[in-house]
Amino acid sequence: MEFLEKVAFNSEGLVPVIIQDIETDEVLMMAWMNKEALEKTISVGKVHFWSRSRKKLWLKGETSGHYQLVKEIRIDCDEDTLLIKVEQIKAACHKGYRSCFFRKINKKGRLELIGEKIFEPEKIYKH
Repeated sequence: MEFLEKVAFNSEGLVPVIIQDIETDEVLMMAWMNKEALEKTISVGKVHFWSRSRKKLWLKGETSGHYQLVKEIRIDCDEDTLLIKVEQIKAACHKGYRSCFFRKINKKGRLELIGEKIFEPEKIYKH
């Protein structure tokens, strides 16, 4: 995994990752990876992230079953951001939407719902 040496992780050892649907090009989410998460993502073929709040590695979909199957990994020109194209199983957003970007800011500066809820989070996530 020689390209791992090229990734410019920040001072906290993290790199931002944009997740995009391989079929539709829809941006599904953004999260963070450390080196271990990136290595695991490459070796397993399912996206893993580093949780900054929980301070631990996590497999996307481990609770919900909404896995992200890796199809392609790209790195930007500065080598400090990754783009991972995935086959998304059901939904990426923990709030019940396919994409975390289910709202837009309209010209009046108000939030406007543009996504459709596809599952009820309280039925999956027990907090």
